[in-house]
Amino acid sequence: MKVVIVGPAYPLRGGLATYNERLARAFRAAGDDVRLVTFSLQYPSFLFPGQTQFSTEPGPADLSIEVSINSVNPLTWLAVGRRLRRERPDLLVFRFWLPFMGPALGTIARLVRGNGHTRVVAITDNVVPHEKRPGDGPLTRYFLSACDGFVTMSRSVLADLQRLGFGRQPALYRPHPLYDNFGPVKPRATALAALGLPPHFHYLLFFGFIRAYKGLDIMLEALADARLAALPIKLIVAGEFYEDAAPYEVIIQKYQLEGKLVRATDFIPNERVADYFCAADIVMQPYKNATQSGVSQVAYHFERPMLVTDVGGLAELIPDGVVGYVVPPTPLAIADALVDFYAHPAKQALFEAGTRQVKQQFSWEVMVAALKEVAGLKN
Repeated sequence: MKVVIVGPAYPLRGGLATYNERLARAFRAAGDDVRLVTFSLQYPSFLFPGQTQFSTEPGPADLSIEVSINSVNPLTWLAVGRRLRRERPDLLVFRFWLPFMGPALGTIARLVRGNGHTRVVAITDNVVPHEKRPGDGPLTRYFLSACDGFVTMSRSVLADLQRLGFGRQPALYRPHPLYDNFGPVKPRATALAALGLPPHFHYLLFFGFIRAYKGLDIMLEALADARLAALPIKLIVAGEFYEDAAPYEVIIQKYQLEGKLVRATDFIPNERVADYFCAADIVMQPYKNATQSGVSQVAYHFERPMLVTDVGGLAELIPDGVVGYVVPPTPLAIADALVDFYAHPAKQALFEAGTRQVKQQFSWEVMVAALKEVAGLKN
């Protein structure tokens, strides 16, 4: 089967690119001919809050990646759409995560479907964005109405699709597959040494781009709880700020938390991911709202216990009391769970064993099969 995946990929960096590249390898393992089509310009600079959109790491030599879509240049949308229409892939997979991408991706999808052969499906991370802006609805509908089917990675997004009136197209929920491309589990001592961290502290990990909905402010306020202040723990903040850092600094200064923090607030390259996860006792996701989280699937790969808040689709992936804690998104609830975790040292081993069991269900083969199913194609 001839498959094209349209979305972020190298030389772009970040979780979406990592996911799409791993998905391409899963299609290839299934015997399909696959390539990726990505952006020459993903975001205009005024819309991108980070330091750079582009990776400094070597590109994946085993994948075919075409860099050709400019998100603000319609001429490139037309060129890519017409070319793919002529090429007649059997399956065109879009990654949709932001209404801003609706015009570019929706135009390409419509052009390709015009060949009467290609089936167009989308992995929809979100159809209702975390951070809402005027015009989100029409831009999202423009893209969604050009698709033959959908796969969502949380039940809440599946419900959003139906609420928006897209319940007639085939749609399936399949959980986010395991991020198994960051290398093997490392001994804690090895990871701490690589990061230059002293071993006599316990470490919590907040990982990924820092945005308001991810709740780092809630986590910092929890860390100020007197019970946690008395424990030899530190919070590793590993990820680039995608917004103003000033409000977080106010909390840090207010509660005098500097001594409780390990700051790594730059983009974390792939080769360093294992060190941060393997150094941590527990991975923190104190989100205020969410659909699904790639951080959970990295934590599963490295068999790390997790604490997540009971918002969106997070609790679907994190069985409470099996691999960690599911708590309300409040500083007190987070602090209570961490006090329990460190008061009962056996829980870490219990939760680690739980991750080894639960992670078996997060398969890339299942995702590939779901995409073909909603497209009406056979493996």
